[in-house]
Amino acid sequence: MEIFDRLESEVRSYCRGWPVVFNEARGSYVYDESGRPYLDFFAGAGSLNYGHNHPELKSVLLDYLIGDSIVHSLDAYSTAKRDFLQAVGDVLLEPRGLDYKVQFPGPAGNNAVEAALKLARKYTGRETIISFTNGFHGMTLGALAVTGNSMKRGGAGVPLGHAATMPFDNYMDGQTPDFLWLRSLLEDSGSGLDKPAAVIVETVQGEGGINAASAGWLRGLEEVCREYGMLLIVDDIQMGCGRTGPFFSFEEAGITPDIVTLSKSISGYGLPLALTLIKRELDVWEPGEHNGTFRGPNPAFATGAAALRTFWADKDLERSTLDKGALIERRLTEIAGEFAEAGAHVRGRGMARGLAFEQEGAAKAVAAEAFKRGLLLETSGPEDEVAKLLPPLTTTVEDLERGLDIISESARSAVKIAQPA
Repeated sequence: MEIFDRLESEVRSYCRGWPVVFNEARGSYVYDESGRPYLDFFAGAGSLNYGHNHPELKSVLLDYLIGDSIVHSLDAYSTAKRDFLQAVGDVLLEPRGLDYKVQFPGPAGNNAVEAALKLARKYTGRETIISFTNGFHGMTLGALAVTGNSMKRGGAGVPLGHAATMPFDNYMDGQTPDFLWLRSLLEDSGSGLDKPAAVIVETVQGEGGINAASAGWLRGLEEVCREYGMLLIVDDIQMGCGRTGPFFSFEEAGITPDIVTLSKSISGYGLPLALTLIKRELDVWEPGEHNGTFRGPNPAFATGAAALRTFWADKDLERSTLDKGALIERRLTEIAGEFAEAGAHVRGRGMARGLAFEQEGAAKAVAAEAFKRGLLLETSGPEDEVAKLLPPLTTTVEDLERGLDIISESARSAVKIAQPA
């Protein structure tokens, strides 16, 4: 560990909860350099929905590299980009009746968000973006301005403006679904809210605590956006690519965002890739007006196209994810019932689930105990009050049950509740 302590910045975080050196990874398992296996219920923060080193995707990647195929191409045309765009059109857009154009904004999710915000402001001529309590959209300045977490915002070092925060679904004990609060602000010239360019929302807030918006709330939000001429941006970076069941997390609500941001599992293999999907009429960019060096990650195009055709040509993965999500919900509900005194309850949708605790420090203690037992589990929420489950969608039922058993054992060891006399 000495080299990490001596040379790596203090900003590192995940390694502090998992103080081992990882070496190999296959499927739903990672292995430290001693060979000890760890069942992965984090999946690269949702970047590995199809598991580690999926053999079909690995074969595509190796063939691409062995063939001396172009790796870096800026935004020049390439055969890999052509094939990826064809897969996006054939597998994702056309079957869903979506008429989006695809922008390659850079390698990471924050690049997709920055492009979305910038385009919304350019198209509408307005500056303000509405975001929501406990939302998370990235660590660059524009994305931080629409992020709720005070610790992350504090790292900016400068004021974060041109954004307004509104309550997410159920933030005020269910009193916000009809959006009278937002309409009142938009219609009152004395509210202090400039007419917004756009609204940005996660359908399930990952970093914010696995808070799932209802389908009705999302439809109400879309209605307000249409009524007042605001663009609707759905940040599907962590909850897209099938995490909640359907490929896009907004499909269940029956809404059609103006702009969608994707990253994490869109490459299928954990390689950096991000997309900003924009309705055709919104594509008002001038050539080169928004650019970057790493917009042509061709190995990621190759694995991304293969992932779409392998996993999304039919409904099998969606059905499997919903079934496994129901299993996780049932088991977590049983665990939560055992720790009602600690305020335990279950959140989430599909295979994005959280075991939340009102007892301070309980979720972090559960994650620490789980690591000791060979399970990688992270926390989320403003106070790290949620033990967050993001297992690969391809995790077997047997491994899901094993991981849930470990969570149950860890909670019994870590959570303090009054014992019967």
